[in-house]
Amino acid sequence: MATSRTLSGPCQGWPAESAFIREVLDRIGDKWTMLVISTLVNGPLRYSDLQASIPGISQRMLTVTLKSLERDGLVTRTAFPEVPPRVVYELTDLGRSLSDAVLTMATWAATHHEEVARNREVHDVTGVGRKGA
Repeated sequence: MATSRTLSGPCQGWPAESAFIREVLDRIGDKWTMLVISTLVNGPLRYSDLQASIPGISQRMLTVTLKSLERDGLVTRTAFPEVPPRVVYELTDLGRSLSDAVLTMATWAATHHEEVARNREVHDVTGVGRKGA
C-alpha cells in the first residue's frame, strides 16, 4: 500500500514559482550579499568605503554583487555629477525589509562560529557523521 507524503518548505505553497523562489534565496543567501546588506544597514556608503568595510571582497565581486542587488531592487546606486565622480549605494525599502533577517544570520554566525569550527575539526578527525563510519 502506497503512503502519501506531506511536503513542506518555502516552495510548497507555490510550486509554479519554486524556481524563482530558489533563485531569490540563492541571491539573498550569498555571503557577499549578506555582508553588503548588513554593511549598508547604517546608511549609504561610497563604493570605496563599502569595499573597505567588507574584508576579503574583491573589486569584481563587490561590483557583481552591487549590480545584482540593484537589479533586484534591494540597493540603489546614485551617481553625483562631480569631479571626481562620486557614487553612493543605499538600501531600498525592500533591502531594509531584508536587513533584520540578514543581521540575525550574521549574529548567529558570530555567536556560534567557534562551536561550528570545533564540530568541523572533530568531524574531520573522527569521521563522525559520515556514512559507513
